Amino acid sequence: MESIREVSSLAEVDPVEWNALAGEQPFVRHEFLSSLLETGCASPRTGWRPRFLLLRRSGALAGAMPLFEKSHSYGEYVFDWAWADAYERHGHAYYPKLVGAVPFTPVQGTRVLAADAAARTALVRVALGLARELSSLHVLFPREDEMAALLECGLLARRTVQFHSRNEAYADFEPFLARLSHARRKNIRQERRKVRSAGVSLRWLEGEAIGPAHWAFFHRCYRNTYRAHHSSPYLSLEFFERLGRLMPQCLALVLAEQEGQPIASALFLRDSTRLYGRYWGCVRHVPLLHFECCYYQPIEYAIARRLAAFEGGAQGEHKLFRGLMPVEMPSAHWLAHPAFARAVEDFLRREGAGIARYVDELCEHSPFRNAGGGHAS
Repeated sequence: MESIREVSSLAEVDPVEWNALAGEQPFVRHEFLSSLLETGCASPRTGWRPRFLLLRRSGALAGAMPLFEKSHSYGEYVFDWAWADAYERHGHAYYPKLVGAVPFTPVQGTRVLAADAAARTALVRVALGLARELSSLHVLFPREDEMAALLECGLLARRTVQFHSRNEAYADFEPFLARLSHARRKNIRQERRKVRSAGVSLRWLEGEAIGPAHWAFFHRCYRNTYRAHHSSPYLSLEFFERLGRLMPQCLALVLAEQEGQPIASALFLRDSTRLYGRYWGCVRHVPLLHFECCYYQPIEYAIARRLAAFEGGAQGEHKLFRGLMPVEMPSAHWLAHPAFARAVEDFLRREGAGIARYVDELCEHSPFRNAGGGHAS
């Protein structure tokens, strides 16, 4: 017997059952999502109302879909502000909308946790039913196999661009540099020397070695980054401390120090194959330190630990010149208003062609000596 119901928390969901469907990537695991919910970082108060779907067969969890009813478009990294503006100018409400995503996390991964294709389709159809009561459904950064299933259910495809570094079985950082053009190799070495000449040392902390004082300093840095951009941070110290307790095996922190004092830090999450760049900040400005902490250090880390790739996150063409190559990232969208759906479909067709040209142009300026060398996937 099969049933699907909606819940607003993961408190009653067995973490073992959930994680068996989620897989090892940290962001959709029970520990990460429940931390977002239970610390209030993703909550109705912050504009993220949880509406998770659970599919059970004979009482056992056979599928789940993390959904949020959104009253804004912040923290998504797939931008639909123009769609919202067009809705409102024509007298229609774009918010609330329904989003299938990991809040504040532009990382591709599982968005429909399912034991089989039938469970996946059933969950998507229920999600579409919920979206018909709102304006739209948006599934952000799904896996490619999920993307195909979403398109079969009538959603529209969209692509954005990120920059990733692929590990070509490098022994260490030097063979990686050797693959770059002379100009880029020289530039990276100069940047790294300038950081060291400023008296900065760097060290990594992993898992349980990240203690309360480290978390407090990191969160101070994290807040400073948002303050510098005249924005408010999404995530609380309580959230990071909770991650430290629940999933230490997924956490790595690079700490920059000058004159024996910490001045900057960057937090990464990992699984057995990939390193994910997430958050950075500093309390003292040192030229080029951001590049060292957020690109060169994690590329070295991924190489040393034989990880297949380092994902540098959303946006930033400057990443290309530091050995990260463009990757197209998918999202899927459904709009309830027929006329707007047709207009968005036409827009996405034109935008998609532009994204493909943009990626081709970026690849023509590859920092690698051989055409396509190091191209991420």
